[in-house]
Amino acid sequence: MRPRQWTKNAFVLAALLLTGGLRDVPKTQAALLTALLFCVVSSGVYVVNDLMDVEGDRRHPVKRFRPLAAGEISPGLGWLLAAGLTVLGIGGGYLWVRPQASPYLVGNILLTYFLMQLAYTFVLKHMVIIDVMTIAGGFVLRVLAGGAAIDVKISAYLYLSTIFLATFQGFAKRRQELLSMSGDAPGHRPSLEEYSVSLLDTFLTITATATTVSYALYAVNTPYRPQNVSANLLLLTVPFVIYAVFRYLYLIHVKGLGGAPEEMLLKDRLLLLDVLGWVALLAGLIYFG
Repeated sequence: MRPRQWTKNAFVLAALLLTGGLRDVPKTQAALLTALLFCVVSSGVYVVNDLMDVEGDRRHPVKRFRPLAAGEISPGLGWLLAAGLTVLGIGGGYLWVRPQASPYLVGNILLTYFLMQLAYTFVLKHMVIIDVMTIAGGFVLRVLAGGAAIDVKISAYLYLSTIFLATFQGFAKRRQELLSMSGDAPGHRPSLEEYSVSLLDTFLTITATATTVSYALYAVNTPYRPQNVSANLLLLTVPFVIYAVFRYLYLIHVKGLGGAPEEMLLKDRLLLLDVLGWVALLAGLIYFG
């Protein structure tokens, strides 16, 4: 079920934080419940993915310790767990999160996410470039669900920032897999045969640039920035994003990391402090600016 990867579902809370919704208790409850449901559905997807990747995971230096690959859990129990988690997560979206504007939108997004991840597990993860773009689509759906849960529209630049950030992290992960698996990489993930380190470095340069530019445009254009000061103080958060991107590139190229973004965030103290500082400053400006 990969609890460490549940940190990805923090993207569901983006709309709540960035639109000042934390002051509204019902909105906060709806957003938190939606994030929890994404944890449940994504856990079901992870189980399905591991069931389909047992042989490939057994050739991976880290993934071979996953319960299914290691033989600690039977496939039958795995399928039962995956089905239960999926029904609970998607059903909860339809029954428990009912925003006034679109009562079934959160449930529909959760269902779309699940179907997209199934397509990824069985087909799309074997297609070069499309595999990473599908992962990015999952993050966009998280942001969309967070906005739908609290009935707010957020800046299109936030969606762009999410797409570019997710593709940036996805290509970084492919790069690390390619290097760590060496000649065995295609056996673990067939699409890796179509990648090269130089190609992935080019993709990283493009997506890193696009991430910082699109976030800067968000800081300038979001209607939820403080309006009672002459200067746009939200621009003060841009250096935090630039540093995070540069630090990530440093960890990839110098330290040889990049396989698990959530682990990099939790293990690298400077990256974690930068992200926490960005959240604190952003929240301070939106709620007290």
